[in-house]
Amino acid sequence: MAKKDSESQKGRLRIKIKAYDSKLIDNSVKQIIETVKRQGGDVRGPIPLPTEFKKYTVNRSTFVHKKSGEQFELRIHKRLMDIVNPEQKIIESLTDLNLPSGVDVEIKME
Repeated sequence: MAKKDSESQKGRLRIKIKAYDSKLIDNSVKQIIETVKRQGGDVRGPIPLPTEFKKYTVNRSTFVHKKSGEQFELRIHKRLMDIVNPEQKIIESLTDLNLPSGVDVEIKME
């Protein structure tokens, strides 16, 4: 019990990562982990969150065949990471990190 209290007092950096491509998000997570380990930080995760599915149905024809439609699916992959007791140099290196386009990174200090 005392270990959890000491961790919560030190603070943590919570990183949420979203992307449409699973390979792209995995490479970005590896890059973030390598950066934090190089600076001497402690990383918890990555924790894969449930994939969000968005389904769209579009009519094939505008006029004649109304009952005929195409279905499209958009998958949003998510990962969650925690950096326990982050130092200022870790935060600076994460802000300077160059991640590929299509990867959305949200960083919160808790």
